[in-house]
Amino acid sequence: MNQIEAAHTVIETITQMAQEQKPLMLRVVPADEVHFWKHYPEKDARDANCQSRWYYHVHANGSRDEDEHGHFHLFLHRTQLPEGLEPKVWPPQGEDAKAHVTHLIGLSINTAGIPRAWFTVNRYVTNEFLYPADVMIDHLPDFNVNHTKEDDLVNRFVTAMVALYRDEIAELLQQRDARQDELVNEHGDKGYEKESGAEVLSQIPIDLDAKISGLDLG
Repeated sequence: MNQIEAAHTVIETITQMAQEQKPLMLRVVPADEVHFWKHYPEKDARDANCQSRWYYHVHANGSRDEDEHGHFHLFLHRTQLPEGLEPKVWPPQGEDAKAHVTHLIGLSINTAGIPRAWFTVNRYVTNEFLYPADVMIDHLPDFNVNHTKEDDLVNRFVTAMVALYRDEIAELLQQRDARQDELVNEHGDKGYEKESGAEVLSQIPIDLDAKISGLDLG
């Protein structure tokens, strides 16, 4: 999916959500059931074709920005990377880790259901198999969650957002690695873990109107 196609898909899905008067978060989290930190869906939304995945969750009050409802964590599966490619950092469980995924990016959503920020996180946050930014950037086009069992509009919106913001995500991944290197210099291998005291490593705000208006949609 190129950037123009992605922009049209983002516009289409957001417009349809508005017409149905059912914002994004209500398509992911039951209206009467918001459990802090829980994954929605419980076992993650997994693409049937390529195994890319997402989950959404809500942080408790005081541990998130005031205008954030919750955020997506977006992943590639290790099978989407070249066979035999060694991760830069392994989960403590090694090959026995529960999920063989690498974290691509986080997508923060405001209380109206509109995307508000992109962000990256330290390795421990999602217990990922950590690969360098250049590997992740090369495989950004492989992220696709259009074929999970969850709401079709949500799936298509998330896939299209990654395609639309590919350049910005690439920059955030490079910033993530630079910050990670600083943490390792200071804390050794604990720089990848909770003991480092660092959770979010890079972040940029999203202005969807400005992004789309800067494109020639024809």
